[in-house]
Amino acid sequence: MFKDSEMETTTAPQGMELVYRRPSTLVDTPMHYCPGCSHGVIHRLMMEVVEEMGIQEKTIGVAPVGCSVLAYNYLDVDMQGAAHGRATAVATGIKRVHPDKIVFTYQGDGDLAAIGTGETIHTVNRGESIVIIFINNAIYGMTGGQMAPTTLLGMVTSTTPFGREQPVMGYPLKITELVANLPGAHFVTRQAVHTTALVRRTKKALQSAFEYQGHNKGTSFVEIVSNCPSGWKMTPLEANDWLAKNMIPMYPLGDLKAPGKN
Repeated sequence: MFKDSEMETTTAPQGMELVYRRPSTLVDTPMHYCPGCSHGVIHRLMMEVVEEMGIQEKTIGVAPVGCSVLAYNYLDVDMQGAAHGRATAVATGIKRVHPDKIVFTYQGDGDLAAIGTGETIHTVNRGESIVIIFINNAIYGMTGGQMAPTTLLGMVTSTTPFGREQPVMGYPLKITELVANLPGAHFVTRQAVHTTALVRRTKKALQSAFEYQGHNKGTSFVEIVSNCPSGWKMTPLEANDWLAKNMIPMYPLGDLKAPGKN
């Protein structure tokens, strides 16, 4: 972790240096995600950005069905529920009624890239000035480990016990590449959090996304390639290793569309 002198200070024991502090924008309660899950890391990064930008009082988050729904318990900002797949539609309404607010969605791949594909594509195509945070762990994590649109070919899930087969189930959906081609997309990036260096890069990407919202030039879309140890039936260490060897080659990291780079 790191020491940030600009954050609220907390007294450390004599002779010791403070290197970690919970952001004031995170609720002071234990998280209930599965061991090794990336959601907790991503929550912290999001709320560090909100705290450091001083936008807690004007930030509104929207989370739908899935593991993302638990975010309400941990993010100390105004939160709004949404039906499965409809988070971007709800966020659109909030932003249009309150254009001065900072609005984001927090969605999984089964939500954003399956039942919510239409909402996602049309929200970005309209260039709605919101931030979409997309957690891609290639599986339905909360509801039983079923195949998701982003499940890799050959990947075993509860509904593909012999692995995903292209002739029957089609190819994995690279939704972020589709979004990057839409004229309403202002900033599109894909990041991950399974190493320290990537955690830092993801935080910078999230900060850029929130900052770009203030420019009112289109949608910011941040995909974060994540693990799901429980759904993948692996230990956290095995899941991170599998992610690096299999997920990243399929979903390469970096900016797909960024102001000044396209």
